[in-house]
Amino acid sequence: MTSTLHPSHVAAAPQSAAIRTVALFEAFKGAVVLMAASGLLSLLHKDVHALAAKLIEHLHLNPASHYPQIFLDATSNLHDSRLVWLAVGAGAYALVRFVESYGLYGEKAWAEVLAAVSGAIYVPFELAELFHQPTWHGALLLAFNLFVVVLMLWALLHRRKRARRKGA
Repeated sequence: MTSTLHPSHVAAAPQSAAIRTVALFEAFKGAVVLMAASGLLSLLHKDVHALAAKLIEHLHLNPASHYPQIFLDATSNLHDSRLVWLAVGAGAYALVRFVESYGLYGEKAWAEVLAAVSGAIYVPFELAELFHQPTWHGALLLAFNLFVVVLMLWALLHRRKRARRKGA
């Protein structure tokens, strides 16, 4: 028995695959940030400045040079309460990424809206950074975010068209 596919179903298959790829990437980002939050919590009750100094020494960097000094200065302001708040913020961010990933994988409209909005938020900052200091990875990040925003808007538009066709 042969089946014929409606043209909207043919277009939906690559769209679904792309959205599920974005969902997996969002889950990956959530996992990475969750690991970072765990790492932050492991630093509680430790001398973070001393650990940073040991890391700089281990990497054979000059602690008086610009970037290692910025790193050392930042660690001197990290106290247990600040580490906890950073970890809580990272945990909240990871939770949003996991919820978004779950919704995108299930092809939920609310997740497509969330992905479009969360991707679009970064675009002005990425554009400003590209104008200020153009780099290939900045351009790649901007292109990826624009792709996600356009993909989600396209999915939402097609969802609306399908709903209109069903209602007619």
